[in-house]
Amino acid sequence: MFHPRRTVTRRTLRALLLPLAAGLALTALPAQTATAASTLTNAGFETDGTGAASPNGWTEYGDTGASFVESGGHGGSYRLSHWASTAYKVETYQYLSGLTNGSYKLTAWVRSGGGQNAAYIALKGCGGTDQRTDLPVSSSGWVHIVTPVNVTNGQCTISINSDANAGNWINVDDLAFTSGTTGLAIKGSDISSLAKSEAKGGVYKTSSGTTGDAVTILKNAGMNYARLKVWVDPADGYNNKTRVLAMAKRVKAAGMKLLVDFHYSDTWADPGAQSKPAAWSGHSYSQLKTDVYNHTYDVLNALKAQGTTADMVQVGNEINGGMMWSEGSTDNWGQLAGLLNSGYDAVKAVDSSTTVALHLAKGGDLTGTRWWFDSALSNGVKFDAIGLSYYGYWHGTLADFQTTLDDAAARYAKPVFVAETAYPFRLDSDDSLTNQIDLSSELVTGYPATAAGQLAWMNAVANIVEAVPNGRGLGIFYWEATWTAVTGNGWDPADAASGNGWENQALFGYDDKALSSMAWFSHR
Repeated sequence: MFHPRRTVTRRTLRALLLPLAAGLALTALPAQTATAASTLTNAGFETDGTGAASPNGWTEYGDTGASFVESGGHGGSYRLSHWASTAYKVETYQYLSGLTNGSYKLTAWVRSGGGQNAAYIALKGCGGTDQRTDLPVSSSGWVHIVTPVNVTNGQCTISINSDANAGNWINVDDLAFTSGTTGLAIKGSDISSLAKSEAKGGVYKTSSGTTGDAVTILKNAGMNYARLKVWVDPADGYNNKTRVLAMAKRVKAAGMKLLVDFHYSDTWADPGAQSKPAAWSGHSYSQLKTDVYNHTYDVLNALKAQGTTADMVQVGNEINGGMMWSEGSTDNWGQLAGLLNSGYDAVKAVDSSTTVALHLAKGGDLTGTRWWFDSALSNGVKFDAIGLSYYGYWHGTLADFQTTLDDAAARYAKPVFVAETAYPFRLDSDDSLTNQIDLSSELVTGYPATAAGQLAWMNAVANIVEAVPNGRGLGIFYWEATWTAVTGNGWDPADAASGNGWENQALFGYDDKALSSMAWFSHR
């Protein structure tokens, strides 16, 4: 979870067309005549040339001069843009009727410079609850978004909206309205810090200030999956087999599923550190394979015996360079493959239905992800799913992330998920340790360090996972929801005085109250 900084590029949208009177409210649609249709007209805006003020097949409402067609499309020559030199509110919409009732989804390729009061695509008047997807802030690359809806009255309106300040812009192109459903099976979080936090006096409250159980508070917010890391013999006695067994009971009692994250270490395993447990030091490679098998089997079998079988298991944590160095380094793929397969075999020996995932911290690194998994497959590594860490301030743009995630799902025909992501809700520290992200210059452009910014970031990432083709986007684990600043619960298990550099990215505030950003767990 500690990675190099990211860079952000920007683009400039040229001025085109002044708006009409700014500030018109976008409320009810004006009267229109229904025409039977099941597909969108001019979905790629190719019928119109640059400067077209009213795209063929589409209607505009509000400050109509701020909605226009220009060159520079995603798949073709043209795109729809919203822009004006003064504040504006505009809606570009298309009404469909004659639809067979059922489940539909709208997909679109979008870009946005951010800064708007609101910028989104909505499906409304479809007979049920209106659905909306906010446009992610992505100035340098197109992002594919999806919005599902249930049509019950044979009609639906596709609505592109901007409530914007002067100079704000969006681009939209290549829309498609088709039958089908989307959604996230996993809306989870890592809560590995919770047991120690509670033991050291950590308190968790609802948004209204009532002290309660953190697991219950998260569950009530919509969390449905918990991730727990396992260390072999940690210095502080937490995140080991005994502690994981106890926490698993709480997770399952709350009706959540369980991901067990094996680090195969006594402390943090990540791209910069993959140290073997002290108890395995000096073991031969052959013995290390046995160690991995026995440790994995022991923990998982104990979980199964107490009625809390793991639903998913990570064999290794952020294993960009392999695990259990040096024997399991990517410098020796044959040996790394043997260790990974020992873990896989142990998982399946306990319960064949448990999903085995491999986890890299390469969210926006297409080349690196391909190299790693191509190497894994060529060496016979077995796995069921792919997990990627994606922190926008370290791992590239949202467009980079989507490209990598979609490619992994298609190239390896495996389900994919975000094993870790997070975002700050403030920049200052609640303890003496400087936070990992504590400067405004480190933030992702368009996403402020506020609870609203944290929620917007999570919804943007969630929508990208939801939009993975062929339903292969499983979901997201937030890292780390409950790691608030509690004395004695710092980052170093061997140092009780170590601080927590992550409390500004928890989902509980410095007043211990649940943040409004927990609403991301309710993402469809």
